[in-house]
Amino acid sequence: MADTVLFEFLHTEMVAELWAPDPDPGPGGQKTSLTVLESMGFRVGQTLGERLPQETLGFREELDVLRFLCKDLWVAVFHKQMDSLRTNHQGTYVLQDNSFRLLIPMASGLQYVEEAPKFLAFTCGLLCGTLHTLGFQSLVTAFVTALPACECWRWCLHAH
Repeated sequence: MADTVLFEFLHTEMVAELWAPDPDPGPGGQKTSLTVLESMGFRVGQTLGERLPQETLGFREELDVLRFLCKDLWVAVFHKQMDSLRTNHQGTYVLQDNSFRLLIPMASGLQYVEEAPKFLAFTCGLLCGTLHTLGFQSLVTAFVTALPACECWRWCLHAH
């Protein structure tokens, strides 16, 4: 339990530090902050992927890898499984977490939905990094329609 609280606190502090008001933000200031958070998550995801059991590294089917992310990885990081996994059988997967831990501290209501991307960038990078280590190139985007749910995570996976 303590590690969960520490992770949530660390994540909140990373977002707060990168989103701190900058007197001279320059062009694309917030976009740069999102990129930094995604890059940090990517590196953490790579490290998690490198520490996976050897039998996990043998995944070759996209759907098996996504099932692993929804169950094992999500439990290891967020102490719960994803709520659903859907696919269009053309390389796009939609994963849904109805009680995403990193959005719970935000007040519920549509007025905060536009603030959600900064709390999701690290996790998008985390998933990309893990997928990269498993041998899959991916594009991960997150969508929030209601808080604290992370309504959709969309992945476009392309095997090497």
